[in-house]
Amino acid sequence: MIAVGQKIPSVTIKQATPEGGSDVDPAALFAGKKVVMFTLPGAFTPTCSQKHLPGYVKELPALKAKGVDMVACLSVNDAWVMKAWAEQHDALGKIVMLADGSAAFSKALGIELDLTKASMGMRCNRGVFVIEDGTVKSVDMEAAGKFEVSNVESCMIKLG
Repeated sequence: MIAVGQKIPSVTIKQATPEGGSDVDPAALFAGKKVVMFTLPGAFTPTCSQKHLPGYVKELPALKAKGVDMVACLSVNDAWVMKAWAEQHDALGKIVMLADGSAAFSKALGIELDLTKASMGMRCNRGVFVIEDGTVKSVDMEAAGKFEVSNVESCMIKLG
């Protein structure tokens, strides 16, 4: 798994946009910015939809006040699903929705989660990263089935 002090890998994935999706390289996207990227198993899943994404949308102004330039959400879904999910939560245009449909970025980060036994395929583990100018400053990954270290409240404490 990627560690503090390492650079975000260069991988082409999709960013959900009003038009659907566009190619994006998170390494280039995060360059020169302070970024909070939260990662989750899937759009429209219970914890992700009821707590994770809504928390970051609600606290976006407070995160910006702490010097965060961008908040990004990474999930192993296609750009159309990420767009629909963002629209449902008033996140489109506020949170950068990263669609990692083939789990290429999740694998490059070392945070892939095999949920094939639950009929969900390869996913992304739940967690949160603080990234400055493309370098990981902190990473907190959740234990299976937990939602304790990657919620917006814990992130805000870490940001100071």
